Amino acid sequence: MRIGELAKRTGASERSLRYYEAQGLLSPSRTPAGYRIYAESDVDVVRHVQTLLAAGLNTAFIKEVLPCMVDTGEGLAPGCPELLPHLQKERARITMSIDGLATARTLLDGVISATPPDNTEYEAWVARRTG
Repeated sequence: MRIGELAKRTGASERSLRYYEAQGLLSPSRTPAGYRIYAESDVDVVRHVQTLLAAGLNTAFIKEVLPCMVDTGEGLAPGCPELLPHLQKERARITMSIDGLATARTLLDGVISATPPDNTEYEAWVARRTG
């Protein structure tokens, strides 16, 4: 598939896909005219890259982790024991972020539940404060 189709299927911009290639995360083949041709498996690779980037991992680490993400159809193939300490560290960091987000959500839930459904009380509160 060409770059436009991969972009459409993954939600990644064409610019991002070129960046992923420059970082060694994707390796499309080329037509004689130089157009990039991506494999069907690249859809999953891009989705993995997007997920890991969103979680805060950098592209250098993602490049190391991608070969460890080989799906056998029955789960991931065992491998990459040398990355285990780094993977555990990243997992712990992500868990802390999730916990922080859950706390923020709980705080916002409290504010939302304390907020009346119409603006009448809010407008009266603002009027009292501004005087």
